[in-house]
Amino acid sequence: MNKLKLGMVGGGQGAFIGAVHRIAARIDGQFDLVAGALSSDPVRAATSAAEIGIAPDRSYANFEDMARAEAAHENGIDVVTIVTPNHMHADPAVAFLEAGIHVICDKPLAHTMQDAERIATAAANSGKQFILTHNYTGYPLIRQAREIIGRGDLGTIRVVNVEYTQDWLAEETPADNKQASWRTDPARSGAGGCVGDIGTHAFNLASYVTGLETDALSADLDAFVPGRRVDDNVHVMLRFRGGAKGMLWASQVAVGHENDLRLRVHGDKAGIEWAQENPNQMSFTKFGKPKQILTRAGAGSTPDGQRNIRVPPGHPEGYLEGFATIYSEAATLIRAADHRSVPDPSVHTPGIVEGIRGMQFITACVASSKNNAAWTKLG
Repeated sequence: MNKLKLGMVGGGQGAFIGAVHRIAARIDGQFDLVAGALSSDPVRAATSAAEIGIAPDRSYANFEDMARAEAAHENGIDVVTIVTPNHMHADPAVAFLEAGIHVICDKPLAHTMQDAERIATAAANSGKQFILTHNYTGYPLIRQAREIIGRGDLGTIRVVNVEYTQDWLAEETPADNKQASWRTDPARSGAGGCVGDIGTHAFNLASYVTGLETDALSADLDAFVPGRRVDDNVHVMLRFRGGAKGMLWASQVAVGHENDLRLRVHGDKAGIEWAQENPNQMSFTKFGKPKQILTRAGAGSTPDGQRNIRVPPGHPEGYLEGFATIYSEAATLIRAADHRSVPDPSVHTPGIVEGIRGMQFITACVASSKNNAAWTKLG
């Protein structure tokens, strides 16, 4: 099987997430990175490309030139990865989709709802795949949780609790902190700060695992750090269609928490609990029975929990492998689309639908908080 030819927009020198995507794309050997517009600074773009082995004639000063040239190239890219700040997702995504090139994009989908809708329209018109890298959906035990909930092992879902807490923005950050500067700038991050950055991960994870659709929410967004122009702490109550209730807490000022993403789901028969910082174990408890500890690929693992397993039980997998699963499934979807075949129904990778839902979540949270946490419908 020939590798898919991959391009990248963003992800140059000093960009954390670009390196993560490049590693993830290599893990399962399905992509070759051959082209890039790695920075809006032409000198940095060229230097970054040279550092990671992109040929000079496939390094571009901007994404517009890259989309045109790669679409016309006899050996042009099959798919592009967009790893820029939020405000730079829409224009490259639309340009590459209109050029007939598949798109993999970091989350959230866009800077504004209007930009999200532009991407959705371009994706629908192009017939190309659009993949959104909510990487936590790629963890094996998350896949297993989704499967056991789907087959009814928890019974009727009553309560969903999800948290994503960090402390790295607990103080005012220096202006030269590249990762913090764009996330705390509403012109680049969008109206939501923490809610758009990690709150969307929490919302997506709860939706993905339970299969529940949020009907309405009540959100309280705060900027605790003096002078901060976007939220850094988020409390949200959720009402799901069908009657289940939920709570979501996302914070980047929770001192003592590094990258603490946790999910608890409780039904009338059983409950589960999973934490990203120990992702190879998940508790499963039937009402009135002792708690069970399920392990990644261990005894009792389900078919979905066994997919994309790269090492035997007891050998930890985590963040990078979660991204790699998204890339592996993206390759499956892209090949199916290019060969006009039916994609593997077991592929669960988030796409444009989940992206739009995430943007509706951000929009509703901001609107609710501005209206004294009033209950607000999504969509």
